Parts: sequence; C-alpha cells; structure tokens
Amino acid sequence: MPRKLVLIIDDDYRNIFALKAVLRAKGFGTLSAPSAQEGFDIMAENEKISVVLMDMMMPDMDGYQAIGVMKKSQKMRDIPVLAVTAQAMVGDKERCLRAGASGYVSKPVNIDELIIQIQEVTSKK
Repeated sequence: MPRKLVLIIDDDYRNIFALKAVLRAKGFGTLSAPSAQEGFDIMAENEKISVVLMDMMMPDMDGYQAIGVMKKSQKMRDIPVLAVTAQAMVGDKERCLRAGASGYVSKPVNIDELIIQIQEVTSKK
C-alpha cells in the first residue's frame, strides 16, 4: 500500500511520466491529470489524495487560478499544493505561495527537494 497518494496536474505528459516514475520508485501512489479541471474531478472522487503537484503554466486554467478554485472549495481547500514550475525568476516562488501553494519546486525538478517538500506538507495534515 502506497504511503501517500500524489496527484500530478500538468499539461505536459513528459513531466507526468517522469514524476510518476520517480515518485512510484520512492513508494508513493500517483494519479495524474492533464488539466486543472480534470484534476478537480479526480479530487472530487478520491479523498485519499495527500498532496497535489501543480504545474503553474497550463493553457486553459493556470496553476494560480486552479489553486484559487481549490482554496474556495470545501472539499479541496485542505489538500496541500506544491507549485511545480519552470518559472524560477525572482519573485515567482513568493507569487506561488501568495496564491495559496504550500511549497514551490522549480523545473527541472530536484527530486530530493521534491520528496522533502511532499513529506513536510503532508505531515502537517
């Protein structure tokens, strides 16, 4: 039985594939969605999700908007979100945290840092 269930929301299947492979190797369960709306649908059906890895740059609804929707939802607001983004400029991390993310990981993802952040945000739940 997986320790924790991670939902990856990213419009790039290569990112989903790579993250799933690494997380599974580390003993995590994984689910994925190529859009924020599909991610919301998965969260509505599955109460065991420990954390969401949210791509911040997606075409239909970006991660900032998606986190806003989650924080307004009774069912989703307590699920921690880690912003996973190629945006690594000064101020981007703060912008993600202000939007409601519990943590921030820049791409290319440092797996050790990602695992540490997942453990930190899920231990607070």
